[in-house]
Amino acid sequence: MKPTRGRALLFTGVLATAVTWALLTVVYAKLPPLTWTGVPALLIAAGIEAWAGRDLQRRIEGRPGSKPAPPLFVARIVALAKASSQVAALLCGVSVGFVIYLSGMLDATTPRNDMITAAVSLGSSLVLLAAALYLEYCCRVPRNPDQDRDNEPAPPPQSPFHN
Repeated sequence: MKPTRGRALLFTGVLATAVTWALLTVVYAKLPPLTWTGVPALLIAAGIEAWAGRDLQRRIEGRPGSKPAPPLFVARIVALAKASSQVAALLCGVSVGFVIYLSGMLDATTPRNDMITAAVSLGSSLVLLAAALYLEYCCRVPRNPDQDRDNEPAPPPQSPFHN
């Protein structure tokens, strides 16, 4: 599995921004006010992922007092981290779409409150994105110091029969 690319996350965010802005031009007047309830959920998920990353990194490195991490468990955590980063990029894009659309309507109370909620949601989505990328980073296998020896030529083959 390859590390998450920033371009993919950026593409997801930009596409979500454009689609959100386009939809809001049509349906914003019919929408209820935005709620802030997603913000704590995003921050809790980010905290759990950051804590899990720190713990998992210790287990992968084999530090004293930590149990070894099973490879299948690490693979599942990497999949979770990759999915979380994509969802966070999507939510960032949606939040930016709201911020852009509402930036011209700050005179009215509801759009101003929605703008504040969207901005706080954007911040918490960025925190989740950072935590997901950190968790993915923590799942990397540590570099082996003997790995540099790969460039040395192999020793000559020895015959099992002694002369």
